[in-house]
Amino acid sequence: MTPAIIVFVVLLLVGTPVAVVMALSGLAGGFAMGGERMLSIIADRMFSGVSGFMLIAVPYFIFTAELMNQGGLTQKLIAFNNALFGRVRGALSHVNISVSVFFAGLTGAAITDTVAIGKIMIPEMKKQGYDAEYAAAITACSSIIGPIIPPSVVMVVYATLLRDISVIDLFAGGIIPGLLMAVALLAVSFFLAWKRGYPKQAPTPLKVAGIAFLVALPAMIVPLIILGGILSGLTTITEASGFAAVYAIVIGMVFYRNLTLKKIWDALIVTVRFSGVVFFLLATSAVLGWFVTRSGIARDAASLITTFSDSMFLQLLLVCLLLIIIGTVMDVLPALVVVAPVLVPAMVQLGVDPLHFAILMIVVLNISNVTPPVGMTLMTAARIANVPFERAIIASLPFYFAFIAVILLLVIFPSLSTWIPSLLKG
Repeated sequence: MTPAIIVFVVLLLVGTPVAVVMALSGLAGGFAMGGERMLSIIADRMFSGVSGFMLIAVPYFIFTAELMNQGGLTQKLIAFNNALFGRVRGALSHVNISVSVFFAGLTGAAITDTVAIGKIMIPEMKKQGYDAEYAAAITACSSIIGPIIPPSVVMVVYATLLRDISVIDLFAGGIIPGLLMAVALLAVSFFLAWKRGYPKQAPTPLKVAGIAFLVALPAMIVPLIILGGILSGLTTITEASGFAAVYAIVIGMVFYRNLTLKKIWDALIVTVRFSGVVFFLLATSAVLGWFVTRSGIARDAASLITTFSDSMFLQLLLVCLLLIIIGTVMDVLPALVVVAPVLVPAMVQLGVDPLHFAILMIVVLNISNVTPPVGMTLMTAARIANVPFERAIIASLPFYFAFIAVILLLVIFPSLSTWIPSLLKG
């Protein structure tokens, strides 16, 4: 175990790509355990890590999101949500959050949400008098709802890594936590809008609001295709993701008429690049996961956690704190593939419901996506807003407290994660 840890830490400190770190540390650990005969297992482990049929859904989800971006869906959703919040003080701040909730049903990646919504909302918020750093903060913090409310690339990756929880249960388990995050952000947004005197907009006439709804309706059906098909059992996750991509092409080319062949090609290029990163991470994580299983690290981790406290509540809080620390130096997917094979068996051994912990871990790691020094979504939003990253971090502090409140609720009430999956099974 020691050679693997040394290789892992040294390579990570010198800035080696995480996927390479996982492959080489697993290789070092396997060699230390069984010598050269263990090396022949590595290729087989890497192949098994990406051979799951369910993983076909990942590029389809990414492709669907990119098609929606290229087809101008974001503008339609913003127009509809603006009609809902127009007369409320700080309307654009609330619209930013509500659009992310709708967008979460279309894409499974926070960074996609940040770019698609931020490029439109941030300049408009600055134009209406919002602080640039606040516009960046609200955009980044609301975008992490995307991987929580299904569909979610992160959840598909999790189900592939652990294979002890179905992706359907993960999708269903993420609905309430994702909505809780949205409500918490809206509460902070309403308070800050009132305190800082952010602008109102003219009320939207009912006829205009109705037209905005009808224009956005074909796009809002996409989540129903994905979730309705999967949760009802009519389609597999792979079939639903494929149907969603075809539907996105049809409405983009026929209904909205602004999706061209050139834009579809651009969406394919983005899909291939992003999918390549995801699959390479999964292949190398399988090597590290194999070593973790064989070495008994998970058992040792469970013993270490119990030395701090016998209280399940405190144990979960300690693990959440650890996940936040890990998330400050690693992006969500690399962090997930590194820690999940270790922490999940350890927490299950301590009596934690595996679905509850899975949702909790996904939520906490995604919150780390706006936590410095990495915080890719916050960094991206700050670049769009043209403000220093440090100012965006300070503007995000009120929203961090909202996220902490959500984490505490999820720790105290496991049913928030397990209730809808139990209803579906019932």
